[in-house]
Amino acid sequence: MADFDEASVRRALADLCASDVVVRLCHPFGELTGPQAFYDRAYKELFSAIPDLERRDTIVMAGPTAEGNDWVGCCGVYTGSFVNPWLDIPATGHQVAMRFHEFYRFDKGTVVEIQVIWDIPEVMIQAGCWPMAPSLGREWQVPGPATQDGLVPGPYDEAAGRASCQTIIDMLEHMKRHPSQGGPEVMEMPRFWHPRMSWYGPAGIGTARGIKGFRNWHQIPFLAAMPDRGQYADQVTYHFFGDRNYAAVTGWPNMIQTVTHDGWLGIAPSGQKISLCSLDFWRLEDGLIRENWVMVDLLDVYRQLGVDVFRRLREFNKARPGFDPQTGVALS
Repeated sequence: MADFDEASVRRALADLCASDVVVRLCHPFGELTGPQAFYDRAYKELFSAIPDLERRDTIVMAGPTAEGNDWVGCCGVYTGSFVNPWLDIPATGHQVAMRFHEFYRFDKGTVVEIQVIWDIPEVMIQAGCWPMAPSLGREWQVPGPATQDGLVPGPYDEAAGRASCQTIIDMLEHMKRHPSQGGPEVMEMPRFWHPRMSWYGPAGIGTARGIKGFRNWHQIPFLAAMPDRGQYADQVTYHFFGDRNYAAVTGWPNMIQTVTHDGWLGIAPSGQKISLCSLDFWRLEDGLIRENWVMVDLLDVYRQLGVDVFRRLREFNKARPGFDPQTGVALS
């Protein structure tokens, strides 16, 4: 995909994936079966919108989970010249970059499951047409690892990978103590997080710097809206894997909580219980988390709360040249 070409990508997917591979995609794509359906539903229109499409990976890591499954996790951007509308997002004519987190589960050398979150809101923001509430964090092109070692080489370091995973698991257990067991101090964040940490959230939330930034721009609004976070752990599944100083987690979904109190993302509280799909990477430095890349399927969150972001996008764009003024749909 570094030099994207339809025939070679279709062939690579067919060679790599089982014929009945389960592909779990972010909204609006949904769940698919088979490598060709993956291409036809997801890549075909993206390639049409960005004819010089290329993929740039900044993190590629792998490892076994405690359940005995083998996963590969990839983080990076799809980029190229955005010359045709995509998902009714107006083309800009400029280079665009869309973050991706993609996880692949292997069985005997064949991919049997794929989980994908593409940062579609990031493309809307770059096109100047994000139709929802502005982000509290910083919106920018999220960088790869500061240490430039995200393409983790072999051989696999089992001991280091297990230690990295355990640090993340311990940190998350402490995070879940607040607010049910006390104030912010019960999370013991300085024990786990580097004082110069960067938390790279999805577009719509944005990046936060340091523990203070993380709390201000993500955690406080998140917990104020959903204080029952972590109380439905028996209803979700986590898959942790790590190698060297990197760790990753996948689950579909891996969070369930109720939007109450102050609401979230500019949406009034509805009392609606929602599930969240998040695909995350962490980089540790001297035993502390220095960088955390987080992707959440925010468009699916809006969907569960009864908000059709794409419909609002069409309303937002319907007066633009090149769009049907009645529907807001891009004209071909």
